[in-house]
Amino acid sequence: MTSASLTAPAARLQGISKHFGVTFALDDVDFDVGFREIHAVVGENGAGKSTLIRILSGVHRPDRGQVVVDGVERQFASPRDAIAAGIVTIPQELRLVPALSIAENIALGDLPVHRFGPLALLDRTRMDDDARAILAQLDFVPDVRRPVADLSFAERQLVAIGRALHRQCRIFILDEPTAALEQHEIERLFAVLSRIKERGTAIIYISHELDEVVAIADRCTVLRDGRVVTTSRRGAFSVGDLVSAMTGRAHETADAGSLAAGAALLEADSGGQHPIRVRAGETIGLAGLLGSGTDILMRRLFGAVRTAAPIRVKSRPRLLRGPADAIAAGIGFVPGERALGLVLNQSVRDNILLASLDQMRRGIVIDRAAGERIVAELMDLLDIRPRRPALPVSALSGGNQQKVILAKWLARRVEVLLLEEPTQGIDVGAKAQIHGLIRDFIHRGGGTLIASSDLTELARLCDAVLAVRYGSIVARLERADGLDEPKLRAAIGA
Repeated sequence: MTSASLTAPAARLQGISKHFGVTFALDDVDFDVGFREIHAVVGENGAGKSTLIRILSGVHRPDRGQVVVDGVERQFASPRDAIAAGIVTIPQELRLVPALSIAENIALGDLPVHRFGPLALLDRTRMDDDARAILAQLDFVPDVRRPVADLSFAERQLVAIGRALHRQCRIFILDEPTAALEQHEIERLFAVLSRIKERGTAIIYISHELDEVVAIADRCTVLRDGRVVTTSRRGAFSVGDLVSAMTGRAHETADAGSLAAGAALLEADSGGQHPIRVRAGETIGLAGLLGSGTDILMRRLFGAVRTAAPIRVKSRPRLLRGPADAIAAGIGFVPGERALGLVLNQSVRDNILLASLDQMRRGIVIDRAAGERIVAELMDLLDIRPRRPALPVSALSGGNQQKVILAKWLARRVEVLLLEEPTQGIDVGAKAQIHGLIRDFIHRGGGTLIASSDLTELARLCDAVLAVRYGSIVARLERADGLDEPKLRAAIGA
């Protein structure tokens, strides 16, 4: 690559428009990314981010406009054409083969061979050496014959980046790359991205984590309703600026209020120094590193573990032999993986009513009219879009799917909500709405227990946070004593 080529855009989209049916996903969008640059793209769900990167990566063809890569106009018929042009997408769901080794995954599609006339044998030594050399550029020195299935998500992500380098791709598209990473893994990833950027790579960075965008992006483009709202250079945008541009509203930071807590709704022994106690009008947080056991604690409180879980509900002992016992006790659970809280091939209406069917029976007949009223009221209350209760829930954005799960438990009138990663992977506008719904729930006398890897979110929302290590609660931090991310990080050993 010549120094002259580094001054021209690595990729440029000019006047790109794309519609699906009557909906314009992109409308006359201009966008470019330079070599040795990280250009972030942000926007609410439905703003057009996914369509933009799918056009650049060959998944979709634009209805109008030009795609220019390294000065040459391109018309991609498939992702294979984009890869051949040096463009690779590293999605949230990493496309690696778990049973194959690290080296095999990196070389996949371009395996080195020894040729003996018409015969070709895999050159395993060269394949392993190539993998080691590539991963050394990323400061990752694993046993390259180790199966990918044995790696952490962060390590698999480095393998995916190594495979892109092996293919000599010069334009990287990273989609929500930090969604499943711990803070130290995020810092390592940022160091890797900075290193490969300085070697001449162009990086397009898609993320809902706006503080990360401010920290790493050289430029940031904001999309809203399929159009470019603004493009700004580093130092010219803050988190508040991005939120305002994305939503069209002034940025507001919503911290927990000072609502007086009432009687205990849920109590359980934690096996550690502090019990779990959630009172009416109170939000308690669970904070821990990946593998700390916060997920197991949450599932135990919902009866979703093999051994029966003893708890106290409104000071009365209860034994949870399964989720049905928890639901009967007035407890709802919003899992971190939305697919576990929804029946994706069923309608929005059916998902909202799923936990309340026993309460809507008149003898052996379901009161459908009452069900329709409940669904309409909750879709309005929670601003679930579009207002089409018959639509399959799989067709909704992540933020609206999360609202459907909340609506399911509001329809059931539960008193305690267990929320696991309630805002992970949703845009800033939907995140603010979810936070508002949590506050409304506790103001109506409910109690919430939130497990989240977003320590800033816990510090803002919670009256107290329980720090979890190795499956036990080791500390309780109170809002009255000051809650902030550094304190929480220290408590969980981050």
